[in-house]
Amino acid sequence: MFKKILVANRGEIALRIQRACRELGVKAVMVYSEADRDAKYVRLAEEAVCIGPAPSNLSYLNMPAIISAAEVTDAEAIHPGYGFLSENADFAERVEKSGFQFIGPTPESIRIMGDKVSAKQAMIKAGVPCVPGSEGELPDDPVQIRRIAKAVGYPVIIKAAGGGGGRGMRVVHTEAALINAVAMTKAEAGAAFGNPAVYMEKFLQNPRHIEIQILADKHKNAVYLGERDCSMQRRHQKILEEAPAPGINRKLIERIGERCVAACKKIGYRGAGTFEFLYEDGEFYFIEMNTRVQVEHPVTEMVTGVDIVKTQIMVAAGEKLPFAQRDIVMRGHAIECRVNAEDPYKFVPSPGRVTVWHAPGGPGVRVDSHIYTNYFVPPNYDSMVGKIIVHGDTREQAMARMRTALAETVIEGINTNIPLHRELLVDAKFMDGGTNIHYLEHWLEQHKR
Repeated sequence: MFKKILVANRGEIALRIQRACRELGVKAVMVYSEADRDAKYVRLAEEAVCIGPAPSNLSYLNMPAIISAAEVTDAEAIHPGYGFLSENADFAERVEKSGFQFIGPTPESIRIMGDKVSAKQAMIKAGVPCVPGSEGELPDDPVQIRRIAKAVGYPVIIKAAGGGGGRGMRVVHTEAALINAVAMTKAEAGAAFGNPAVYMEKFLQNPRHIEIQILADKHKNAVYLGERDCSMQRRHQKILEEAPAPGINRKLIERIGERCVAACKKIGYRGAGTFEFLYEDGEFYFIEMNTRVQVEHPVTEMVTGVDIVKTQIMVAAGEKLPFAQRDIVMRGHAIECRVNAEDPYKFVPSPGRVTVWHAPGGPGVRVDSHIYTNYFVPPNYDSMVGKIIVHGDTREQAMARMRTALAETVIEGINTNIPLHRELLVDAKFMDGGTNIHYLEHWLEQHKR
């Protein structure tokens, strides 16, 4: 096991990794920007290093500063969390070339799965079902592009090969709009991701977003930890997640989980990862793989009892997975609400000082948050300030516990999206389970403030 790990992230995930390190008896070095000087995990840290001013490109995306911080503190490994540099293959490579262990997949795995085109090709080879679409990157010839779209069938969606986080996508309903949409998506992709390559997929009309969590070690062992339903999203950004997914046959989940495990073994994957699928009419279609820990990992931890972050660290240190597939048992139901510092209906960010913070509690309630009374939410980063996670024996009990937890939560001084979560938890369609990825957008249209 490592003696010291540098945590190359901020916010609630930095605190989550710090806690996992403490449990393992490992020292955690926390890095921070000038805007995060007063963060809870910095105050709790045995060692902390300032890596630059507030802007991400000068701090949390500054590879030399992060590697220098690891060098001066004698850290042995670097945990990238999620976002920032977590899925940057060049960073993973630089970390390992500098003599540190990257707590995540190999740079090769990140490259294969980070490019949506190569990821799809790898999944097809591994027998994982994919959304019908172009075989690879779209050609430049408009005639060929039209021919591919006709074969796939409208509507289609044009996606950036290097995209992520819901950006670099455009839905096309008619042939007349196709070529212009491809050109615009290419330009956006080049500007946002440094890679103008785009590909085409069939646009599914009413799918759900289901993901399979996997863990793999360096000894060719891999397991899947059930599934999560992440369909409650706005502009491709998830706001509420649950596990297991309501109303999907367990045999179907087992079959797709086994294929994900086989794919991991085929590409020599290590660490934590998530296979994301669209699910419609009883069929799963692979869309992408996240080669890191996910924001919503706690719902899987709550239903399986597996500590995903601790396991990430253990397998990075060369240990074997401490469990086999037969040991993974899903118990009860878990729901996570992402708490964002924003207007609950207009989604305008709401940075500022938290004047009152009261966290909920009680049976089956977990709060992952780095905020505290008098904490200043900086305007420089993502608006998420925490996550409320609940577990119950049944979905109904989990929903009841979440309603209670949301009613107990007090955050003053800034706006948050808790009022939106409270409404969704009593929405009849959500309570029935199985809403699709467009549901929240339509719901917001109908409930305009």
